[in-house]
Order: sequence, then structure tokens, then C-alpha cells
Amino acid sequence: MSDPDGRQDQTEEQAAEDASADGQEAGEEQQEIEDDLPQDPWVARRELYFHAPSAFGGGLTAGDQIGMSGGRVHGDLIMGSKVENHFRYGSATHTSGLLPPAELAELAEVFVADADRVDTALARLREDRVLVLSGAPYTGRRSAALMLLHTLGAAPVRELDPKTRPTALKDELGAGARGYLICDLITDRDHPLRDIDLLGLREKLTEENSYLVVTVGLAASLSGVRPTEWEPPAPDAVLRSHLARRVGDAQRERLLLGMAPVREFVAHAHHQLREAARFAEALAAYARGELTEQKLGSFQAAAVTDQVQEWFGDEETPLRDKAFLIALAAFNEAPYALAAELSDELYAALQQTEHPAVRPVIPVFGTSIGKRLQLARAEGYEEVEYTEWGEVSQYKARFREPLAALVMLREVWTGYPSARPALIRWLRQLADDGRPLVRTRAAATAAVLTYADLPSAMALVVQGWAGAKRYRRCLVAANTLALAHGFGAPNIPSILRAWCDPSQPDKWLRWTAIRAYGLVGAEMPEAAVEALSDAARAEGDDEAAGPIAESMALLLTGPVAGARSQVLSDLAGLVHDKPPVRRVVLRAFVLACEHTDDNLLLLRWHAAAAASSGTADDRHLAALWRAVLGDLEHTGGALQALRRWVRQADADPTVESALLCLLPSIAVTADDRKRLSHLLRTLPSSPGEQPPQAAGRLLAAL
Repeated sequence: MSDPDGRQDQTEEQAAEDASADGQEAGEEQQEIEDDLPQDPWVARRELYFHAPSAFGGGLTAGDQIGMSGGRVHGDLIMGSKVENHFRYGSATHTSGLLPPAELAELAEVFVADADRVDTALARLREDRVLVLSGAPYTGRRSAALMLLHTLGAAPVRELDPKTRPTALKDELGAGARGYLICDLITDRDHPLRDIDLLGLREKLTEENSYLVVTVGLAASLSGVRPTEWEPPAPDAVLRSHLARRVGDAQRERLLLGMAPVREFVAHAHHQLREAARFAEALAAYARGELTEQKLGSFQAAAVTDQVQEWFGDEETPLRDKAFLIALAAFNEAPYALAAELSDELYAALQQTEHPAVRPVIPVFGTSIGKRLQLARAEGYEEVEYTEWGEVSQYKARFREPLAALVMLREVWTGYPSARPALIRWLRQLADDGRPLVRTRAAATAAVLTYADLPSAMALVVQGWAGAKRYRRCLVAANTLALAHGFGAPNIPSILRAWCDPSQPDKWLRWTAIRAYGLVGAEMPEAAVEALSDAARAEGDDEAAGPIAESMALLLTGPVAGARSQVLSDLAGLVHDKPPVRRVVLRAFVLACEHTDDNLLLLRWHAAAAASSGTADDRHLAALWRAVLGDLEHTGGALQALRRWVRQADADPTVESALLCLLPSIAVTADDRKRLSHLLRTLPSSPGEQPPQAAGRLLAAL
């Protein structure tokens, strides 16, 4: 029997398209596996430092613990068990009905606004009888509307249902009220608020000697209507006004406003007015002895958590907007276009979870950049971005509240388990992206999830990357573990130790742990060197020798001076270890001398250490130099590094001075002196190239 609607043909055609797409993806993946090679360790580290969010970068480059006790984020307010001390707030839901006079009286005591703006709105309302007040959510539009009506003596006030159709508003007037309020009137393309609707309302309001204020959002559908734009007062003005009403003692108010948590709150100019009012309530509770200063200090983090939960719990917020919020959390302080592009990929994955039988549909055009950022309480800004093609100016986006990105990722992972399958698919896609920034943000996002819920994140995300038999994914896993450790996630050292152990049968897990050790030197230099040397000491583990040497070199050229000194001391002692360990240590030292980000690091380090007292770094560096020069396997690489330094000495006198300090300390034996003299006499190595003038001076000094 034939299908009159052609549904069977459409189904078969769709299946054929899906099969073709799957085959193409499989072929592309096979090609990627064949082309997969380990990334240069210094390039990989540089990309991690450049592209990690600022909330992570400090722990890797400055050695400070950026977990929940580091001052940026507060303990269980961000991860793990959540605090009970939340300061709940939310937009009140009002349907049609008379407002209690007490509410208007209380509002009149605390209302603050720009006088000129209020006067302009009053004049227009007095003349037109109806006023459309437009503005962003939570900017005090409702309070302003009520105060405008109160000032004109329009009482009692009846609040009307915002779901009332614009064409039916006229029918809602009457019933003994002199003031009317509609908050966030619902409009759309088919039912806009039109100027003709307002004309009909004005006529009836004039007959009744009453007034109407309609508040609308920035995305309201208006036709021929010129709204009055509402700008909120400063949050600190709202705080002071509410505090004055609750405390009623000017001297006590000044003392409260001078407290550290209050100064910190006021320093954030992006607070919503409802948050300022709530904080005044909390501050008054502290003044009455009902709240501790510690709990008062947790207000900001609790407010961020409440805001995030409100976003996700609001059924009226479209799924696409929620996907954008999550993507912006992952790409906070990154180019806006990247967050927008990849949020649509997450949106498609979330659609598949909600409606698995329906092909995801992504609108090509939609909400403007400004409105999207406003929804997210974020801001756009221009900043130079590092790329593999050089530095370029980019339009970036970030949450105004620094905690928002971390809280967002925690909440979606721990509070909404149904979103996990889509989020996991999305993160896997990011980890395979060709752009370093995207891969780094995949690692950073997974690091937050690892802190929030280590067992699930390890099982569902990180271990899958580490065992994927592809270096690119293994590198993302290594970056994740390094970032998670710097962030304060538990048990990372034991995970790395278990994966790096020579008895570990999975070479991909070993490679991941070895690379991660090269990135955590600022936090655990001794443990890292010990684990890497144990891995090198294993009999017959030649395959891992290269990655181990690279990670040791990363540790030796790390950003934290104290950790570098510890690594240097440990490596100098390992020169006398078993041959496999000695070979790896010497190879690591030569790699460090060829360090691409700063190939003068070890040379300047020796000069600085020799000029200061109380350090053995210069002796350890000289000992390692003598060891590599005396080892046939590594002499060539060491001499090549010296040649490069001598050439640089011609253009930089400080390099020549550093060489004058280094060469005598490594030319101890006659063989050392012969080797170095030959190097200086035979520069340049290329025919027709002029010898560096510094070579002659160094030879004379030697």
C-alpha cells in the first residue's frame, strides 16, 4: 500500500543522508587519526597559558592556589555541597487586582531615581494619561511606574494581567481605580502594542480622570509607539535608601557602609536593584545580630547562584538562550562570535535530548548581540587576542560577575543531570576542534566539572579523552587535570601517579599523565620529578623516554622561580642515577636550553644565580652543562645551543656577559676547554657567513 503523503520516501531519503554523513565523518576521523602527532610541548603550554580563562591562568603561571580558598571563589558556594545561606529573591508575579496601600507607602520611603528622568516621565504621563515605560529587566521599572502614579495621586492602583491582549486593554479599565499598571505586557509580532490602542485608552482614561503605566522589555513588539526609556538608579543609592529605612540611625549606617563586605559589594557597579535591596536587608539583619559577618560576605556568591538557578529554572527562557549562557560560561573572556557559534552546537545537542526523533533546527538569525549579553548580564569589549597567526583585535564577551561562569558550569552539571549527555557530546566536539582556544576551553570547562563532581567528570569526560588513542584528545585530558589541580580539585596527584606508573598497561593514560606532570610543576615539583624519574627508570620503556624528557624540560622552564630551583636540584641529583634516568635528564636539559619561548632562560638563570648568594642554582646548572658536554649522545645538542647563544651575544651585550660567566664554570677539564675552544674558533658553521665578533672575545676570555 502506497503512502499518500510520501512519508516513507522522506524517511528513506533521510536515512540515506544520515548514512552518507556518518560514512563521511568516519572517513574524516580515520584521516585525523593517521595525521595525529604529539604537539610541540612548548607550543601546547603557551596555548594553554594564553587561552585559559583568567580564573585558571594564575594557578598555572603564578603558582597560587586558585581553588575555592584563593580569594576569588569561596568554598562550597561554588563547588560541592551548596550553602543554605542563600538570599532568595525573584520577580513577583502579579495578576489583576488592587495593590495594598501599604506596599505603595513602603515603596515611597525607599524609592530613588534621577529627578530629571522622573520629571520627564511625569510630564508625559500627566499630558497623555498613558505612559509606556521601556527598559531592561530588574531596572526598577515597576517601582518607577508605581511612584509616577503615586505622585499624581492616582490611587487606588489596580495591576492588570500582562497577558491581556493590547486590543483588549480598554475593557480592563474601570472598577473603581484611578491608577493602572501593567508590568511586562506580553506582545509579539501578531499582537503588537499599537499607537491606535493607546489613543483609545487615552480617551477612556481622560473620562475617568485616571492614569495607566505600561512597562515593556527591550524586545517588546511596538507599532507606532514611542516609549519612555527608563534607566535605573545606581545600586549603591538603592542600598543606602533601603538601609536608612531599616536601620534609622545615621551613625550606625555609616559604620555599616564602611564594612569590607559592603565596600566590596558597592565596588561592583553591575548589581541589579533587587540585589541591592536584598543586601540592605541582610546588612540590617547583621546590625540586629541575626547574621554573622562571614555570612554577610557570602552574599555575592549566593546571589550569583540564585541568578543562575533562576535562569535554568525559568521555563519561559528559551532553550537556545540557556545554551548560550552555558557556552558563554565556557568561553568567558573569549571572542563573542566563538561563544555564539558553539552555543548553537550545544543547542542542537540539547534539542536532541529533549526531542530525539526530531532533527534539530538552528535559527540563522535571531536575537541581537546586545540583547543576548544583557540577558546573560554580560558585557562586550575589544581586546587583543593571541592566535597561531599572531595577535589580532577581537570583540570579546564576559560576565560582569566573575563568579558567574564557574557557578553556571557547576549548576548545569550537578543540578540538571538530564543535560549531561548533550554537554558531554558538546565537550567531545570542542576537544576535537582545530582551534587551540576551543580545545583549551574544553579542558577548562571539564576542569570545573571535575572539581564539582570528580567521579562523574573523570568517568564520563576526562578518562575518555585520555584513553582515546589520539594525542590531541590526550593533550586536552592532560590540560584538564593540570587546570583541575590548580583549581583545587581533590585526588589529582594520586590519579596522575596511578596513570604514570610503569605498570600502567594503557600507554595513552601514561602519556596523558606524563604531559600533565610537566604542567603542574608550580604546585608539586618534587612529586612530578619523582614520578617522571620512576617512569624513566622502568626497564625497556624507551617509548616514553621522549615524552618524559619533554615534561622534565617543561618543569625546568616553568614560570615559577622557586619551583624551577627545586626541579633543577632534583635533576642534578638524578644525573648519577641509572642510565635510563640519566639519559632522560640530560635530554631534558638540552631541550630546556633550546626552549622556544625563551631560549636564553637557562643562560640568564645561571648568570643571576652566580651573582647572588644563598643559592646553589649556578652550580647545579654548571654540573648539568658539564654532564651533557661529556655525553656523546647529547654533546651535539648542547653545542648547538651554545652556538645560538654566541650568535645572539653579538646583538645583546647582556648575553655576552652571561656567557662570560657560564663558560669558565663548565670548562673544568682539558677536554671541556678543547671542545669549547673548537666551537668558538669554528663559528660560523655556514660558508660565507661572518664569524660573530663576540666569539673572539669569548675565546680570549676562555
